[in-house]
Amino acid sequence: MSYTCKSTLASLPATTRGYPIVLGGDPKGKNFLYCNGNYIYIRDIEDPSKCDVYAEHQYQTSVAKYAPSGFYIASGDQTGKIRIWDTTNAEHILKAEYQPIGGVIKDLAWSPDSKRIVVGGEGREKFGHVFLFDSGSSVGEVSSHSKPINSVDYKPSRPFRIITGSEDFHVAFFEGPPFKFKLSHKDHSRFLQAVRYSPDGEFFATGGADGKVIVYNGKDATKVCELGEGGQAHKGGIYAVSWSPDSTQLLSASGDKSAKIWDVKENVCKTEFQMGSEVMDQQIGCLWQGEHIITVSLSGAINYLDKNNPDTPLQIVKGHNKLISAMTTSEDGSTIYTASTDGRVVVWDAASGKNDTITGRLHANQVNGMTLVGDKVASIGMDDKLKFFSTADKAYTDSELSTGSQPKSICSSHGGLIVVGCVDQVQVYRTDVKSSSISVPYVAQSVAIHPNHQEIAVGANDTRIYIYSLDSSDVLTEKTQLKVGGAVNTLAYSPDGKFLCSSGQDKEVSLFDLGNNYEKSKHHWQHHTASVNEISWSPDSQHIVSCSLDTGLIVWSVEKPGSYIKMLRSHPRANIRNVRWLSNTSVVSAADDCCVKIWDITHH
Repeated sequence: MSYTCKSTLASLPATTRGYPIVLGGDPKGKNFLYCNGNYIYIRDIEDPSKCDVYAEHQYQTSVAKYAPSGFYIASGDQTGKIRIWDTTNAEHILKAEYQPIGGVIKDLAWSPDSKRIVVGGEGREKFGHVFLFDSGSSVGEVSSHSKPINSVDYKPSRPFRIITGSEDFHVAFFEGPPFKFKLSHKDHSRFLQAVRYSPDGEFFATGGADGKVIVYNGKDATKVCELGEGGQAHKGGIYAVSWSPDSTQLLSASGDKSAKIWDVKENVCKTEFQMGSEVMDQQIGCLWQGEHIITVSLSGAINYLDKNNPDTPLQIVKGHNKLISAMTTSEDGSTIYTASTDGRVVVWDAASGKNDTITGRLHANQVNGMTLVGDKVASIGMDDKLKFFSTADKAYTDSELSTGSQPKSICSSHGGLIVVGCVDQVQVYRTDVKSSSISVPYVAQSVAIHPNHQEIAVGANDTRIYIYSLDSSDVLTEKTQLKVGGAVNTLAYSPDGKFLCSSGQDKEVSLFDLGNNYEKSKHHWQHHTASVNEISWSPDSQHIVSCSLDTGLIVWSVEKPGSYIKMLRSHPRANIRNVRWLSNTSVVSAADDCCVKIWDITHH
């Protein structure tokens, strides 16, 4: 057996209210960069369904930028580390690693010859530094600020200059190399959030939390103008600015939930994009790359704007930017449903990677499980609710049931049969009506329904599997108990009803033969190195796939127990929480990197 990663359905940028995010543009015009968690996402700007992930940072990442040559990317994290890595190889070989400052790196910029890097952030002894990329040697001082630097940029033409924007309300101007402080301006009345040079180096613009965008001469830093009527570009704070490729226009993104395109010389707003009315519609990042004009909402959504039709974006890329906690699929495997710790639910087209979000009254917090019930999906959350959304309308219905205690697991079968496992109960529903419930002395961490609808298996935290019969009145009666080596995180009956498979904290994937009085097969598997989170059967009952805290997937063969595929680092540095078969030759996984990956499996 062998495998290949068919596609990566990427995370959105990590966002925090009140803080800007930085998008990195590709000098070749093909990709753009952003951060979430310990990862850097390299996304195709023409087709954002294509994505590569850099996963070598040990701490939460904060910024990434391409070198003008296009051969390297420099990325920074919360601890002040800078990693410089290759873009031409799939392995992204590390060129160098430095620690220029002692705290979070908020922004960085390359010199136009790709030899020097300037960084700014929250260092303990200094807030900025400029150094040679190949040796780390200092190329001057980035001083004069009394508070953290939020944004930096490097003049793209000679004579070289560096600009920095700080929480001390100043924009500072440095000449070099070696770089020395020349002058500063305090034209903003609140934090500077963004400073950017025009591509031709003639101007630079600053954006502040005071709603002002100010344009300066790129060579000597003399003030040119303040954009907008009365010097007010936006009603809310400016989080990001980006120049057009021809240096004549400027894109600004604001907390007033709008983005604007400015004609800099005429000092007029040419186009305004009103992005919504909700808090999550605040615009906190932007990038103008070639013909593509992109902004990022506080929700993490990536908006492709249309200058000719400002009321309707060309497309909105949605997804998750919080940990994915639950997943299910349509019966034919064409559609994937994922949910995250913030209650967001996303529906994905497995073939194209296109997605949309489920609307309506979402869970108030983490979704613990989802299962397909006819033309609806049932979901359980840490808000102790059982909810339903329509697969056709992509919206939650008004039906909402209280589970009485925290639900931990859910499964369903034909005829609207739903079983919910809670911390002290096992509950049976017929679609949106509770038909029975029993109290149990354990936490029902996983549940499964036999294909004949007459038997329920419950995996518990007390290292046992409880088997119940289910009669025509939906009454549960205990039949037997199976002992395993650890808490049972996951279990599933084979589609043909012959086997029950389980796994969990003991890392062992166990197979029980129902036709032989639940005898445990001697072909139990233990190749994971950490707790197993979920297992799934292929539709033909011939293979099992398991996912684990060890960041890997394993595909097991029932017919040939000694044959298996060990898919190491399937989601590097990420706990894989969910896995499903889409078909007999295709698997989908979801993990703490907020990504969904689709894998092609070849059986030899």
